[in-house]
Amino acid sequence: MANGRVVVPIEDTATLRSTVAHVVAAAADGDVSAIHFVYLASWREDDPRIDDRRRTARTLLEEVADWARYDLDDADVPEGTVAVETALIAEDVYLFGPSQYADRLHEYADEHGIETVVLDPEYTPVGNTTLLQPMEFELASSPLEVREAPVDRPSRGERLVSEITGPRFATVFGGSLLFYLVLGDPTYPFDLVTGVATALVVAISLSQVSLDHDPTLRDSPLRLVRGLIYVPFLLLEILKSNVVVARVILSPSLPIEPTMTRMRVLVGSGLPVTTLANSITLTPGTLTVRARDADLYVHTLIPWAREGLFDGGLERWTRFVFYGREAARMPTPRERDDCAVLQGPDADEPMPFATTDGGREPPANGTDHDEDGDHR
Repeated sequence: MANGRVVVPIEDTATLRSTVAHVVAAAADGDVSAIHFVYLASWREDDPRIDDRRRTARTLLEEVADWARYDLDDADVPEGTVAVETALIAEDVYLFGPSQYADRLHEYADEHGIETVVLDPEYTPVGNTTLLQPMEFELASSPLEVREAPVDRPSRGERLVSEITGPRFATVFGGSLLFYLVLGDPTYPFDLVTGVATALVVAISLSQVSLDHDPTLRDSPLRLVRGLIYVPFLLLEILKSNVVVARVILSPSLPIEPTMTRMRVLVGSGLPVTTLANSITLTPGTLTVRARDADLYVHTLIPWAREGLFDGGLERWTRFVFYGREAARMPTPRERDDCAVLQGPDADEPMPFATTDGGREPPANGTDHDEDGDHR
């Protein structure tokens, strides 16, 4: 493998152990002199509760290094012949898109004189979105030699079993059943039977999509209580927005300024960002049209709605629900300068959709964009 040094980006996957065994087997054959296992952080330094994620990453790196050393010993490779290194990298930036992962991986390889990347076929560094093929595409433009570990992927049946077992399944099933029975009659046998059947279908198909990690007995009850506290606030915001938007619509003299905006949010990925995006959409006057990386692109109808969005009330409440009161005290998007207007005379930056989605270049003032780019 080129100069004998390889880098292996890792995540906790079903094929990680086999990927490690494959790289060690190449080392035993004399093709590899140094193995670098790296964990690319998908968080930002000011994200709430990143200590647990950082600790998990370092534990996984230690475990992978132990696997490699054990396999090297088992293959009778003389001690010191093959170096095993680990690193947690890219903590200084938010990594979401495959190009950013590829750039950081290439930087690490260049710093350590590595010319080969071995990719786990199930590599999923951002939860449920597999980046393997996009990363291979991005890395193809670099001088690195890219190889996918030739290991057996779990069958669809094995994946399905993993999806319908464990705390995630139980949580989604229980929540779905409770919601169904609240809408129906829990004392009516037909509703009980159809509720169980519906909850089973939802849990089987969505348990891995709805939650990107297993719920815990320590955090889940607290989040549930905080969620119940959040509901009245959200209902109040919906009521206030309804009144303001209705007044603007009924009063021609009041301003209506349909505008696309961008807001970078610090709520984490998965369920928290979904909760925030849906909360924004439920509030009249604002509509989340796209979530890209850590950015939410929101269409606002009136200036009042836009200002309220940038003041970060819903973002703070979302952080409160998932991370507690301390996280809710973090600066707002306006205070962080993590928001921008994309259209009109007050535009801070151009509309990004046209160029990134294959359309035409938007004008400098960001007042135009492609036909369907704003709602895809």
